[in-house]
Amino acid sequence: MARPEDIPEPLRTAVTTAECPHFDTQPFVSGKPLSERRVAIVSSAALIKRGDAPFHFGTTEYRRVPASWAAGDILMSHVSINFDRSGFQRDMNTVYPIDRLRELAAAGVIEGVAETHYTVMGSSDPVGMAETADQIAGQLRQERIDSVLLSPV
Repeated sequence: MARPEDIPEPLRTAVTTAECPHFDTQPFVSGKPLSERRVAIVSSAALIKRGDAPFHFGTTEYRRVPASWAAGDILMSHVSINFDRSGFQRDMNTVYPIDRLRELAAAGVIEGVAETHYTVMGSSDPVGMAETADQIAGQLRQERIDSVLLSPV
């Protein structure tokens, strides 16, 4: 992650003054233990399957990432001059920790791993992402996902 002082102008000002959505409530969620929860990943790495069109800069769309995708077919289309891809190139789990979730499920720490995960473009206007977040939350509810691992990029 870049430090604000390392981001060149005018991008630094745009990032540090970007309007973020305000929520009137800050929900606290309690519930069953992790060992009884199915977990999905939501990543802002703009993940795509090899051959798919990349995310466009600033888009508020989301895409599904099936857990069945082979690691070698997953690409990152995140766009930012401040992002170093070398970690992802060495280990996709830095932005999409699917293997770590599978290990937790195998060890009984979590009940299971979702069949579908979600990804967005991280360098998008936060205000425009509110509707996208609601859509993803709706999908997660339909799939009876108990917990989400947020993987910001």
